[in-house]
Amino acid sequence: MNLKDKIAEYPNFPKKGILFRDFSPVLKDPSSLSQIADEFAKHFHPKNVDVFAGIESRGFLLATILALRYNKGIVMVRKAGKLPGKTAKLSYTIEYGKDTIEIQKDILEKGQRVIICDDLLATGGTAKAAGKLIEKVGGEITGFAFIIELTELNGIKGLSKYNCKSLVKY
Repeated sequence: MNLKDKIAEYPNFPKKGILFRDFSPVLKDPSSLSQIADEFAKHFHPKNVDVFAGIESRGFLLATILALRYNKGIVMVRKAGKLPGKTAKLSYTIEYGKDTIEIQKDILEKGQRVIICDDLLATGGTAKAAGKLIEKVGGEITGFAFIIELTELNGIKGLSKYNCKSLVKY
């Protein structure tokens, strides 16, 4: 099965000139979900991951799919103000301004190996910030998993020191 055939396209969303690639149709198809887990399982060895980190919000879904396959847990990287307890925050530049993400300070044990998950890699700003944040709280990044990569935006360049896997490239 070709996952690219299942990804919907919405021109001019969220604004004029943007072609939004939506993996929502993949989520309603159990065989596609299994294929996603199978493809990442070929790339990331279970010995190299203790926990998956999902970037808000679609990354939570991928992290959960992989955590179930690997029999591991997940942690959440969220927008500021969404997590209880003590958090570590990181502000970064995105295409249209600034954003801030956070993680609970005590959610990871020092040295835990983490694969960061998101639905889409575009410029790489959010993924790179999530990596810095996880390292800040003691995690060790062992990889990045993306369903979709927009190659012309070259976001992978900022993650070149990591083991990265994208299933569908545009």
